[in-house]
Order: sequence, then structure tokens, then C-alpha cells
Amino acid sequence: MPRPTKRSALRTLAKPRLAALVEQFAIDISPRSAGAKLVDALARARKLSFAELLHELSRDELKQICRAHDLDDSGRSKDPIIARILAGAEPPSASVPAQIEPAPAPAPRPSAKAPPMPTPTPPPAAVAEAPREFKSFSEIAGFIWSVADLLRGDFKAHEYGQVILPFTVLRRLDLILAPTREAVWKADTQYADKPEAIRERMLLRASGNVGFYNRSLFDFDRLTAAGPYGDNFINYVNGFSKNVREILEQFRFTEQLERLDKNDLLLLVAQKFAGVNLHPDQVSNAAMGSIFEELIRKFAEQSNETAGEHFTPREVIRFMVELLFIEDEQQLGTPQLIRTLYDPACGTGGMLSVAEEHLLARNPEAQLRVYGQELNPESYAICRADMLIKGDDAEHIKLGNSFSDDGHKDLRVDYLLSNPPFGVDWSKAADVVKAEHETLGARGRFGPGLPRKNDGSLLFLLHMLSKMKTPEQGGSRLAIVFNGSPLFTGAAESGESEIRRYLLENDLLEVIVALPDQMFFNTGINTYIWVVTNRKPAARRGKVQLINGVKYFQKMRKSLGDKRKELSPQHIEQLTGLFKAFEDGPDVKIFANEDFGFHRITVERPLQLDFQASPERLARLEGERTWISLASSKKKDKAAARAEIASGKAVQAQILAALGGLDGQQLFLDRRSFVAAVKAQAKLHGLVIAPALMKAILSALSEHNDAAELCRDKKGEIEADSNLRDYENVPLTDDIDDYMAREVLPHVPDAWVDRSKTKVGYEIPFTRHFYEYVPPRALGVIEAEILALEDEIRGMLGEVLS
Repeated sequence: MPRPTKRSALRTLAKPRLAALVEQFAIDISPRSAGAKLVDALARARKLSFAELLHELSRDELKQICRAHDLDDSGRSKDPIIARILAGAEPPSASVPAQIEPAPAPAPRPSAKAPPMPTPTPPPAAVAEAPREFKSFSEIAGFIWSVADLLRGDFKAHEYGQVILPFTVLRRLDLILAPTREAVWKADTQYADKPEAIRERMLLRASGNVGFYNRSLFDFDRLTAAGPYGDNFINYVNGFSKNVREILEQFRFTEQLERLDKNDLLLLVAQKFAGVNLHPDQVSNAAMGSIFEELIRKFAEQSNETAGEHFTPREVIRFMVELLFIEDEQQLGTPQLIRTLYDPACGTGGMLSVAEEHLLARNPEAQLRVYGQELNPESYAICRADMLIKGDDAEHIKLGNSFSDDGHKDLRVDYLLSNPPFGVDWSKAADVVKAEHETLGARGRFGPGLPRKNDGSLLFLLHMLSKMKTPEQGGSRLAIVFNGSPLFTGAAESGESEIRRYLLENDLLEVIVALPDQMFFNTGINTYIWVVTNRKPAARRGKVQLINGVKYFQKMRKSLGDKRKELSPQHIEQLTGLFKAFEDGPDVKIFANEDFGFHRITVERPLQLDFQASPERLARLEGERTWISLASSKKKDKAAARAEIASGKAVQAQILAALGGLDGQQLFLDRRSFVAAVKAQAKLHGLVIAPALMKAILSALSEHNDAAELCRDKKGEIEADSNLRDYENVPLTDDIDDYMAREVLPHVPDAWVDRSKTKVGYEIPFTRHFYEYVPPRALGVIEAEILALEDEIRGMLGEVLS
């Protein structure tokens, strides 16, 4: 089958369509001419390039051209079909121009000088060896990682990623642009004198509308053919469209190129990457995402980065997406469906990509518009590159802290998906977060409460809730990965508890699924998927489903970091089946929302003290803070300080003398009587004891005594003994008085509840609900094992001594 050309493509069109094109582009021929003449005139017309023609045609007409040339005609949009036709087209007969003006350099960082822009004469492409064949993404990642062997010594371990990651992005982009490179060169010359906006549009069109271009005369083959390598590489990088240059700037790539060139490593690294084919036809976007995450994981290990940033395994994302879409299966099959999805900690874009692929697999005509924000510049750059390559709007990916610099303030989406870092401190954004919490309250993102600063997991959840559509707008569904902390951390009415309270009292929490341990690359901890929605089906309203999925896994043949377990498609199907069934069972528990709430009550008991001025109790005065401060001074003047201390010691001596006047053997069972006796002795010694000092004396000379009189305050109310104070969590579904009568008063009849201190709290004790009691082994079995071990040890000792 011949390659497609402009002429062969025109031959697939009907005469009325050809006539319309002749009129549209003002071709010098009558539209009423024969079809063959119309084809010939349009094919010869220089004002209409092959790429321009394709962009004027409908999707059905493009698919017709593909079928006529035995090309794949799949696709829901025109751009990938056009790129496929151009990729299969015959190369233009025009030779590559000898020289073009250098592309403008990207805006330099404030601290870096602008890179030089040489005007090179490109060498012919080197005869490159065929790229190696790889069987899996882990093999490709291993091959790319081997570049670190070249860098070792000249670069520190934590710097490897600043070279390897941008080169990986660059190689993939280079291969995508290869089929249209000459068309871009031609367009760059043809439209050199046009306004910037027109020139930009024509360069993008010449590149096959892949969303970016490179007008440099270099590609990887020419870059490795001859020097000067540093200048040529900078020219090549600066030849990219602005959106690609901005991505590479996040890696400080120009600085890395200069450093590589200075250490004679640039050619070696470029040749290494020229040996791997990263084109999307060879390495899918999903596989590429896994490669990037595997590389970043290795860099983290090399630089000893702390835990907290855990990439989400693809099978876990697929399970999360299943839970996210599971209630909308019918709607998601609607033709021309458009839905939106947001991830506030999108990393390299893995969750966004898997969600998009999942939806398109169900409905090829659907469109999922994805949005994200990422704090790490390198991960952000990789994500934006992935969006560009897939044809998504890369401007939907923002750089920055989602808490303090929300890049999507007014965004409301249908779905939200995220795996925020576990246990990450949010102190840097504390001022902004607290201000919004205090000034906007429920009108802001953080109205329900603020968690402790050393774990911002629940802040991400609150932030995501603010992006949900209202029920009147159709509502939203949200899936997020947490460790165990958000389930129970925080006492009643703490920030964490108040956030859980908000979720449950507003009937937002739908299901929590416990995953097996050792599922993530950088941590082996237990993790949980929370699904939150403001459009629960009627059967689920007022209820929360807990699914214990810790037993649903298979061991991996080879571990990846801390990841030793994975979910198979069968496990995902089983777990989603448990969700759909919505029935209690060994691995499923269903609760009412209020089952997770409780009253935190303060149980008080009366203060009953005896008093005695014995030598042992008088000695305790030395440990009372008020007594100690009596004979101390904060004055800076040494003489004045000594005088104040001496005066205090004299008062202490007078008080001890007064207390010594009491019968050291007499035991007072009534506080009022003892206070009267102390005051009487003080009066005899000419003393007036201050209230704070009297409190210290009573504290030192007293002990609890159940036979003593009840201590009462000035109003005659019974005082509570803080040493006997206790706390109880009473379920919201239980009456406090009934609980006290049943659980407390039978044991301590004099106890009462201080209602002024009662608080409402919420926690989700997931593990407790699935706890399975394992009885201890019989003593006889244990004894037999011990005796067997003793016999074994005696035998071993006998062999040594013999």
C-alpha cells in the first residue's frame, strides 16, 4: 500500500467536497471541472499544504483516507488521526534548509544567566544503531537508571534525577516530533515574517497539532553526530515551543547541560538515551508513568529522602477509579460525554492518566478533562509533559502548594482522586490556612477544623471537598488514600475529630476499604481508601460501609522497594463486588453514621482529705512551688536579691514554727477544722497566711481518705478530686444517664458527670470491628515445645563436649 500524499488523500474525496475546497482556498480552476482536474489543481496548489488540507477535513473524511492507505483509523478526535497520516506520508522532496535562525531562548531564572544561542550548521544524522528491545517497563527503567553509572563521581547521588528525568522527557518528545520535523523546518522558513501568533499556529499545525514543536535543525541523531555538543544541545532545547521550554526549566536543564558538557559527559548521556525508543507507540502513557515513578523512587532511595511521598501503584489506582465510577456506569456510557476530574497532589499524573484511560475504555467517545496541582517542580514537569503528549490541556496542571496557592480556586469537578503524602507537615502554609479558617469559616475550605501541623492528610480532604459540585449541580464523588491516622487521631472536638464529624453528620462518607500492607513502593504501612460523595444512592444514605481488604492480594515475583504485594484483576473484581453487594459479612460491616460518634464525658468523684502536721507531711512543703518561690528572687541586683531571699526564709521559718504548734499526731477529717487550726496558730505567731500559701500547705499536709468529710467550695458545692477524675466515651446512640447507671455507678456509687465538660467526638475504629480473637495455645503444647528445645540444646552441647 503506497504512503499517503496530498494527491492520494484528495482522491478519496467526493467531487462536491473537492469543489468546496477549491472555492475555500481560491484555487484557479472552475469548481465545475471534472473531479480528476480538481484533484490535480488542489494537489499542485502551494497555498494549501498537506497538513492544512487534513485539518480542513472532517473526522470521517480523515478515517476514509486512513482506510484507503491501510492505516489505523481509530480515534475520537482529529489530531491523532492527522498525526498518523502525516507519520505515514512520503517525506517532502525539499531538502532540509542549511540554516535557520536560532529559536528564542527561554526566559532565564532570576539567578541564572541567559543561555548562549549559537547559530549552528547541523551535521548530517549519524547512522544510529537500532534502539534496544525491552520486555517490560522495569527493564526500560533499569536501562535509563544505568545512566547514573556515567554520572557517578561528577554528580552527587541526589543530583542524578536532575539529569536523567529531563533527558527521558526530551527523548520521548524528540521521537514524537520526528515524522513532522521537516514540515516544521519548512513552516518556520515560510512564515518567518508573519506575526508571532500566526507563526506559532502554523508551526503547531506543521507538527501535526501534537501541541508542541521544535524548530531547531537538531534531533538526537544529529546531536550525537558531531560537536560542539554543548552549544548544539542548547540550540536544540531553545528550539522547542514555549510550553516545552517551561517544562525543562523546572529541571534547571540548561545548567545541567553546561555541567555535563564541562565534564565531557554530554555526548555519552545523549548516546545512551538515543539507544532507547520511548515513542508512545512503543511505550504507552501508562507504562511511561510507571517508568518515571520507578526512576523517582530510585532517586529517593539514593538521596535518603524521608517517607511521605508514596507513588500509587497502578493496580491501586485502577481499583480507586472503579470505586469512583462504579455508581455512574450507565451515565458514563452516554455518547459525547464530558466529565471533569481533579487531583490536588497529582505527582507525575499517574492517577489522572489511569482515570482517563479507564473512562475511554468504557466509552471511546467520552472526554475526561483532567486538572491537577503539584508541589514538586520535577514531578510537575513530568505531569505537564505527559499531558502534552496525550493531547490534554497542560495548562490544567498547576505548580505550587494546593493549600496556600490554590491554582484552581473556582474549579468544581465531577470526580476527585488523590494520594496525598502521608504525615507531611503543613507548617509552611499554616498562616494562609489558619487565616482562611478563622476569617471565612464554613464559607472557606477549612471551616470544619484544622488537624495537627505534623499531618496534613485531612487538609487535602477538606481542600478536595471544596472542589465538589453541589447536589443541585449533579454532585461529585471523591476517592483518596490515607494511612491509619485519619481514622482515629485526635481527641473529641480536636481538629481531626471535627473533620470526621463534618463528613459523617453531612452524610458524605460512603465507604472505607482497608488495603493489604506492603502495597506501596516507599512504605509498608497499612493504607485505606476513603470514598466521599454528596450524591449517595438512596440505599446508602445515612450509612457507612467498611470493607476489610487486607487478605485480597498476591505476592509479587520481585519486590519493588517496599512493595511486595499487589492486587490482581480478580482481587479488584472481588472487592468491587463486596462494595456493590452492600451486605454485612466476614469482610464487610455496615454502620449508621452516628455509630462512629460518642460523648466524651468527665466522671468526677468527691474530694475527701485528711490533714496532719506530722514531720513527714511537713517535709513535703519543700516540694511545693509556692513554698519554693517564697524564698527566691528575680531581682537583678545581687544585694537586693539576697535580702529578698533572706526575708522569705524568715517567713518560712515562722510558718513552720506555727505549724509546729499543732499536734503532729492529730488527724483532721474535716478541712474547715484544719484550716481554722492553722489560722489560729498563725495568729499566735503574728502571721497572716496568703491564700496561695494556704493552698500549698493544704496540698502538702493532706492525703485522700474515704472516711473524711466531703470537701466543699464557698457555695457549698462538693469539690471534685482531680486525682480520681476519669473519662468515658459514651456512644451517641446511648443515653449518658443510662450508661452511668449501667457501667459506672455499680463500681463507684459516689461518681457523677460534669456536664459542662462533655464533648462530642467521632472516630472510626476500623481494626476493632474486624478483630478476630485467636485463643492462646494450650499450656501443655507450649511446655512440650520447651522440653523439646531443651533436649535439642543438651544434644548439641553433648556433641561439643564429647
